[in-house]
Amino acid sequence: MLRERTRRSFLSLAGKSLGLAALSSATIASLLKTVEAATKTVAHLSSEEAAMDEDYWAIIQNSFTVTRGIINLNNGGVSPSPRIVTEALVRYIWQQEDATAYTMWQILEPQSETIRTGLAELFGCDREEIAITRNASESLEILLMGMDLKSGDEILTTTQDYPRMLTTLRQREKREGLKLRLIQIPIPAKKLDEITAAFEKGITDHTRLILISHQINITGQITPVKAVCDLARSKEIEAIVDGAHSFAQFNFKQKDLGCDYFGTSLHKWLYAPKGTGMLYVKRDKIEKLWPLMAAESKQASDIRKFEEIGTHSAAPKLAIGEALLFHNGIGSKRKEARLRYLSRYWMNRLKDVSGIRFNTSFDPNQSCAIANIHIEGTNPEAISKYMFDKHHIFTTPIVHEEFQGVRITPNVYTTLGELDRFCEQMELIAHHGLPS
Repeated sequence: MLRERTRRSFLSLAGKSLGLAALSSATIASLLKTVEAATKTVAHLSSEEAAMDEDYWAIIQNSFTVTRGIINLNNGGVSPSPRIVTEALVRYIWQQEDATAYTMWQILEPQSETIRTGLAELFGCDREEIAITRNASESLEILLMGMDLKSGDEILTTTQDYPRMLTTLRQREKREGLKLRLIQIPIPAKKLDEITAAFEKGITDHTRLILISHQINITGQITPVKAVCDLARSKEIEAIVDGAHSFAQFNFKQKDLGCDYFGTSLHKWLYAPKGTGMLYVKRDKIEKLWPLMAAESKQASDIRKFEEIGTHSAAPKLAIGEALLFHNGIGSKRKEARLRYLSRYWMNRLKDVSGIRFNTSFDPNQSCAIANIHIEGTNPEAISKYMFDKHHIFTTPIVHEEFQGVRITPNVYTTLGELDRFCEQMELIAHHGLPS
């Protein structure tokens, strides 16, 4: 069973970890109260039982101001924020417009330390190991560009890794004489051990760094991060975990990964303002890692050196606090169960349809909200275009040299009726082809 927070303990957490300023708006307080009251109605249920309580999730769905004129099944790149977050963001923006140089730098910016604490609590680490960035790309660029490597050193990752990270590594390869080694992993894997074995086979005497995606963005494949990090550590190889999609989608802590470095976006599954991210660096690794923008020598061992980017708005950073309140109000395990329930709802309906193939495992240890589906003899881009043009269903076509399909990512605001409409169209296409 989930450890439930009463209203009193929940507000105590808000005051202690996120600052009482988070509740100073009557609108925000009212929105939070609604989520808390709804969550109490499912407190006696297991996470899996709560995942099927449509009355509860209807309240969560209404916490978002999304249009119902479009069925948005593309939450992988960026997700809408609930109203509580948007209201907070606007409030902080207006607040910093009053005597900006004073208000933004002396009043608002220092409050980001409470956000650092809240993120550290969610990830299960020391607050002095968390930097607040603008997205996963920035977090991972800090790591990939900040490590001292020399000509001939090898970096190991997969052919399915995020394109921007591969571009970063290819720049270092071209500029510094490093070598990028790419391995293939099964699509989908039958067992997680197959992925670990692929990484182990790819290691050579020259491997100095491993980059592994906790969840692969194009298939939703959850990888055996801890096994790969343990493998790397046993061979004195650094390992970076790309957690762009995993953080706040399914429940885990830093200790479950055993990683020294982790980068993620907060505008995906935490529903924080767009342009917010998080970087974790194990405390004893901070000093030897170069920041992207130069920092003073006195900051050498300070995690904040990675936040030196010049003038920037304090508002998005502070509104992460309300995103944390919303996430914790639902509960990590309950949220994970709902996201997996939604994905299995449509996946199970289509799994036995002739001509349909899944590029994503049904194993709960290998996937959660993200899945990739392909209809034989069709072009994913054509399917996505038809879905949107004719039915206003927004999906993501994936064309990779090793496979192709349509990526589907529902979210907590997605209704079962919307998934039914998507499935109906996929069944028609599988049986009759794309309408001309």
